[in-house]
Amino acid sequence: MTYATQFLGKKVTITIDRPLGSKHPKHGFEYPVNYGYVKGMKAPDGEEVDAYVLGVDKSLKIFTGKCIAVIHRTDDDDDKLIVVPEGKDFSDDEIIKQVDFQEKWFKSEVVRNK
Repeated sequence: MTYATQFLGKKVTITIDRPLGSKHPKHGFEYPVNYGYVKGMKAPDGEEVDAYVLGVDKSLKIFTGKCIAVIHRTDDDDDKLIVVPEGKDFSDDEIIKQVDFQEKWFKSEVVRNK
C-alpha cells in the first residue's frame, strides 16, 4: 500500500528532531509527542521517513521502539510511522487523538498489519 508499511511490526530507531514540547519551526504549534525520522531511509517525498513516538512522556534525542501503525495520508505523500516502547499498544482512536495536532490539516487513516 505505502512505502512506510514495510516498517510495521519491526523494531526501528528514530532520531528525534522535534522533541516533546518543542515548537514547529515554520507553523509555531507545539509538539505534544516526540517526532523524528528514520535516519538514512528516504520516503517517496524525498525526505527521510517521519515518525511519531507515542507512550513516552519525556523529551528524547533518539528512541528505539516498535512500529505498530502508519498514519497514511490520502491527500499527501508523507506517511508517518507510529513507534512505541516495546510491549505498549494504542487503539486507532488513541493514535488519532495523539497525532491530531498535526494530522488535522490532512486526510489520513491508521494502517496496521492485518
